[in-house]
Amino acid sequence: MSPMMGELGLPLLGVLVGFIILVWAADRFIEGAAGLARNLGVSPLVVGLTIVGFGTSAPEMLVSGLAAWEGNSGIAIGNALGSNITNLALVLGVTALLIPMQVGSAILRREFPVMLLVMVAALLLLVDDRLGRLDGILLLGGMVAYVAWLAWLARNDGGAADPMVSTLTEEVPEAIPSGRALLWTLIGLLLLLGSARLIVWGGATAAASMGVSDLVIGLTIVAFGTSLPELAAALSSARKREFEMALGNVIGSNIFNLLGVLGLPGLIHATAVPAGVLQRDFPAMLLLTALVFLFALGRGGSDGHINRREGGVLVAVYVGWLAWLLLSPGSLPGRPT
Repeated sequence: MSPMMGELGLPLLGVLVGFIILVWAADRFIEGAAGLARNLGVSPLVVGLTIVGFGTSAPEMLVSGLAAWEGNSGIAIGNALGSNITNLALVLGVTALLIPMQVGSAILRREFPVMLLVMVAALLLLVDDRLGRLDGILLLGGMVAYVAWLAWLARNDGGAADPMVSTLTEEVPEAIPSGRALLWTLIGLLLLLGSARLIVWGGATAAASMGVSDLVIGLTIVAFGTSLPELAAALSSARKREFEMALGNVIGSNIFNLLGVLGLPGLIHATAVPAGVLQRDFPAMLLLTALVFLFALGRGGSDGHINRREGGVLVAVYVGWLAWLLLSPGSLPGRPT
């Protein structure tokens, strides 16, 4: 075994174990917090839009928040953008390759424009090459406004059938006794913090051992790991022919990533935007968003589809972006910056 592989073994194991604990802890936290809320008389709609909505993004937010706190801004920013790229390209691409997806028009009229608006807003905030505290406040405020908009949709004509609203409300766990709910909430929160810390340590240590930037680790390893729950959810929904839930889960995750996962690090620690983010990663995310929209757009009034060929195109774009990333200066050991 080479010395580098020996140095990488423990950090990468830490990242792997951290992801496993993170996913399990997030489920327990949501189960406990939702159980407590329901026992206090909070409606399933409100629980879904708040606890489930924020809880599903809690792992990514904690990873990015801790990374920013410890000065690893590349992991924080890379996690947010890399997760979005992975969701659009790999999660939807792999799902469509296995199970071609039918897409209704409602999600294209409502959720897609919101996601694009959030992307453009985030780009405008970062165009000065800095993620500052005001940027973080504006992004986190946008997340609150987005949840409020979903609540308004749910209470007005036909809004309860909106794909994002139904996705969040259908994920509300069953009621459980208050004692067990409190226990799961505390255990889930503590394990979320511990596993996020383990992932940040492993990612930063691996980056230092390989001589690459922490942005590369955030865009690839950390982003891929935090997107695995979305892949599992998309495949599960597609198998049940619940295609709008599969796509809605990805869109909702991407919106929360840009508003919360990107906003929290800015609030915690103002930092410069790493080189390549605005020239490479944001354009890749916007391109994938446009491709998914065009693929899902119906023809002649019929519902749209993301078929196997189009799923293959999404995966190919991801591979191309990954090659671009790894061939960029400073991305691989020995490559000049």
